[in-house]
Amino acid sequence: RPQVGFPAGGQPDQPMNVSFLGDASGTLSQDIKVAHHEGFRSGISFSDDSGHTPSPVAFRISNLQNHIEVEPNHDRNKIETSHPAPCAMNGIISQDGDLDYFKFSAKKGQNLDIECFARRIGSGLDPVINVYDASGKHIVGDDDARRPDCYLRFNVPADGDYFVRVRDHLNRGDPVFVYRVEISPVAPGLSISIPRVDRYSQLRQKICVPQGNRFATMISAARANFGGELQLAETQWPAGVTVDAKPMVSNLNLMPVVFSADENAELSGTLIDLKARHVDASKNIVGSFQVVSDFVLGNPNNSVYYRATVDKLACAVTKKVPFKIDIVQPTVPLVRNGSMNLKIVVTRDEGFDQAINVQFPFRPPGLGTRPQIQIAQGKNEGYYPLNANGSAQIGKWPVYAIAQANVEGPVWVSSQLAELEIAEPLVVAEINRTACERGKSTNVFCKLTQREKFEGEATAELLGLPPNIEIPKLTFTSENNELNFPVTTSDKTPIGKHKGLFCRITIVKNGEPIVSTAGRSELHINPPPAKPKPQPANATAQAKPKPAPAKPLSRLQQLRQQRQKANTGG
Repeated sequence: RPQVGFPAGGQPDQPMNVSFLGDASGTLSQDIKVAHHEGFRSGISFSDDSGHTPSPVAFRISNLQNHIEVEPNHDRNKIETSHPAPCAMNGIISQDGDLDYFKFSAKKGQNLDIECFARRIGSGLDPVINVYDASGKHIVGDDDARRPDCYLRFNVPADGDYFVRVRDHLNRGDPVFVYRVEISPVAPGLSISIPRVDRYSQLRQKICVPQGNRFATMISAARANFGGELQLAETQWPAGVTVDAKPMVSNLNLMPVVFSADENAELSGTLIDLKARHVDASKNIVGSFQVVSDFVLGNPNNSVYYRATVDKLACAVTKKVPFKIDIVQPTVPLVRNGSMNLKIVVTRDEGFDQAINVQFPFRPPGLGTRPQIQIAQGKNEGYYPLNANGSAQIGKWPVYAIAQANVEGPVWVSSQLAELEIAEPLVVAEINRTACERGKSTNVFCKLTQREKFEGEATAELLGLPPNIEIPKLTFTSENNELNFPVTTSDKTPIGKHKGLFCRITIVKNGEPIVSTAGRSELHINPPPAKPKPQPANATAQAKPKPAPAKPLSRLQQLRQQRQKANTGG
């Protein structure tokens, strides 16, 4: 494991001495020459009379002022030298329980990134870092932010000296537990990669372009401390290969890239130093390709036994395959809350009729579709269903389809980079809630808001209705602002509240449909009123109710009644 870091004040291509630790025969030293490019390099190898290292050892070059630990440094109170930030410290956790402290000075308001490199450079150390102020008060710490290496951001609270401490997570130590701590100003960072399509393989992690055909991939970007659009930097591709890639928008971390090979391109392969940069060249933000490759997988559970970080993209021109695919470029937009069937056309060589599986990898925000479709054996067309929700991001998006078929094994080709526009719907509908007695008819009123004029007639239909109900499609023009749908129910129409009612609007433009949905509402189907129960034919008339018994008269009422009879002679 080499000591890491470019010597302070070093120049490009300047030789530096590297010590290899942990060899059974003892420590080895060698002078090497490397180009002075900051970041991780491909690795250091060593040769002598006994042989050659079986694999390169990872190392890192940095332009920070470099410092090596001076033992004893396990007690911060005994450290006298303070290094002004930014700077880099290097050391070894050489024995169990070892703690390494470094003192550095910083100014109030500085934002510093403090990062420890250990596992990433081949060390067995599982580092933990902590930052303390001059009095020994703990400020901030981290364990596994870089999994298992560590990183933290330190906002300096006041001018003065601070300490950074390094230890092993389990307080282990070993003479080869080397590490490097970099304290650097917060700066933009960028790296690019190809997202995995299969968790346990390198499937489609390389570029294989058949002669006279196309291949495509997604490029993923990891931005740090900046925003804005990105684009691929100028790259020397294999002879006969061209690349079509649009800028990556600022709120996404993915961009589709399509590679094309000439019919007569030579069969060849190479490793590409792929880079991306900010579209504003004055910002000087450039990032390199970097992907983790699994070299040895095993059971159980597809455990990864050996993996490595790869900084070059493999690109090859391969032999011709007997089919191509193309997207038929849509001439109308896919609107929010709308749908579209994207036509895929296959061109087959004579005698090739295998089924072809097609995928649609890049999906702008708010776009939905199925994982794949299949174009059946011998067929030359297929339709990929797309839908956009109400928040789909407006704009013109580069899209592609990628297809796989069995040609002496699985092969992949892609379509061209087509353009899919996502737009606002031309018409918006609002449906009134409606109630109807089962077996009767009613009307559903729909208010239209015309956002954009269109030619000819459009159609509107109500969907999400319960069964056993009749309702016709209606036509309208850009001059209409309302629709009335006649609804006829039957005695079999389900009673209840039906909440799935919506309106589907289809407008034809340039010979293609623009389909959108709107107007979510409810339709209530009420039961008919209850009928009176019939009387039996031999039923007798009901007897008149008996009068209520007379209320007894009081003594005073009796005397008044007797006197009234005497006066009338009764």
